[in-house]
Amino acid sequence: MKEKNKTSILIGISSCLLGEKVRYDAGHKQDRYITDVLGRFFEFVPVCPEIEVGMGVPREAVRLVGNPANPRMIGVRSGKDWSNRMLRFAEWRVEQKDLISLSGYILKSKSPSCGMERVNVYVEPNRIAKTGTGLFAASLSARFPDLPIEEEGRLADSAIRENFIERVFAYNRLQDMFSEPYSRAAIIAFHAKHKFLLLAHSPEHHRKLGQLTAQVKQIRPEEFKNNYRHLFMQALKFKATVRKNTNVLQHIAGFLKDRLTPLEKNDLIAAIEDYRTSLVPLIVPITLLRHFVRKYQIEYIDNQYYLNPHPKELMLRNHV
Repeated sequence: MKEKNKTSILIGISSCLLGEKVRYDAGHKQDRYITDVLGRFFEFVPVCPEIEVGMGVPREAVRLVGNPANPRMIGVRSGKDWSNRMLRFAEWRVEQKDLISLSGYILKSKSPSCGMERVNVYVEPNRIAKTGTGLFAASLSARFPDLPIEEEGRLADSAIRENFIERVFAYNRLQDMFSEPYSRAAIIAFHAKHKFLLLAHSPEHHRKLGQLTAQVKQIRPEEFKNNYRHLFMQALKFKATVRKNTNVLQHIAGFLKDRLTPLEKNDLIAAIEDYRTSLVPLIVPITLLRHFVRKYQIEYIDNQYYLNPHPKELMLRNHV
């Protein structure tokens, strides 16, 4: 694996999604959106738990069996139990340096090792519970509870895709800030730049993060980092709804009200209203706001990540 440089955003991924022929039937599940679009912005760290645990290619298929809360991984034909070996491997693998430095993870859906949710568990020979989690995925989530994790299938949903990628970039910014000793001023500046992004997701979490930031000098650095990271990433898990986005857009527009011409003000109000009523995507009022903010040189707003949370080439705010 390449050494991480300052511009690298490392994303863990199930190897088969990159086109690697590692599945039980020696096939792959390449996802073109991941490789062709996200691959322009992320550096992938491929992991195939079943290969790395020694199952080989091709191999007997395995499935989850028993209690959905604590299933076993069993060979379909032979009945061989891989559970303990996979669990030991997963506990070891998530502690390796290449995974500790990740900013996100994309898992293969429905996989008995990598499935994030709704994995088939054979409770009885003729009864299947669709409530399982792959054994490796469970260890990954337990070890990195704040890491943005998604399945490739769910990324087809535009809202889920936008939320995941937004969280990846935000988590990466957190990693950069916490990678070296930080100052109270740096924390305050970081928090201020994320104000409207946080408000679009969870005003309550924004308030709690503000209280935590105010106490930064009274809290041990490691404890502060853990608490801030957890609250910050929990906030971004909440959906940025049309109502919350509209409130944020109107709030930002308030910084411009004394500078805009009457025509500009009407254009901005109309764009926000068209977004609120689902006539145009979020990118329309955002683009207009960015233009006015830069035209009138309002630095505080220009620095807000809400206006530029991820590369525009991803076109994540272009859907109604």
